[in-house]
Amino acid sequence: MAEPGDPDLFKDNPAPRPEVDPDAEVGFCSPDSLAGRPRTPPSAPEPEPEPEPGPDVSRAPHPEPDPVPADDPPAASSPPVRRDETAETLPEPEGMMGLYTVYALILFAIPTFGVSAIIGLLAVMMRDVPTQALAASHHVFQVRTLWTAAVVAVLGVILIVVNAGVFVLFALVVWVLVRGAWGSWMLKSRRAIPDPRTWWI
Repeated sequence: MAEPGDPDLFKDNPAPRPEVDPDAEVGFCSPDSLAGRPRTPPSAPEPEPEPEPGPDVSRAPHPEPDPVPADDPPAASSPPVRRDETAETLPEPEGMMGLYTVYALILFAIPTFGVSAIIGLLAVMMRDVPTQALAASHHVFQVRTLWTAAVVAVLGVILIVVNAGVFVLFALVVWVLVRGAWGSWMLKSRRAIPDPRTWWI
């Protein structure tokens, strides 16, 4: 039997191992896990490079403005031009009142059942053709309008027998009103009729 101080005593009977904590194996509640990781001090930021000194603008010489001679007075502003002075004056047509009167007779031909148109036709046939181009174009336009209206009106009255005259007379009314109004507007604007022999406007 081995003695208590014999070293071979623990060969066959090893010393009991202390109880192993399973949490210490995975890092839960162990002294190492509670101690944490040592923090490394942050590195100091690198100092920004100092800007290079530029030229001193305040000490740079400023160019002096050229002196204005006292003898030259400031340029006087031109006086405002009135619009009516520059407006182009349009020539007044020859026999303007007579042309307006005939246009009025053309427009009143509808409510007077053609009586004023007959008066207007007699007026233009008894008057000489104006020498001015603007007035002459309106004169030819009025003569063509009144003669055409007279012929178509007679044709429309004849066609009433076959029930077609109503449509012809209605178209004649529209045609006379349009030509009379357009001719009056052109005369008021001091403009000549572009094609006085046209069938429309």
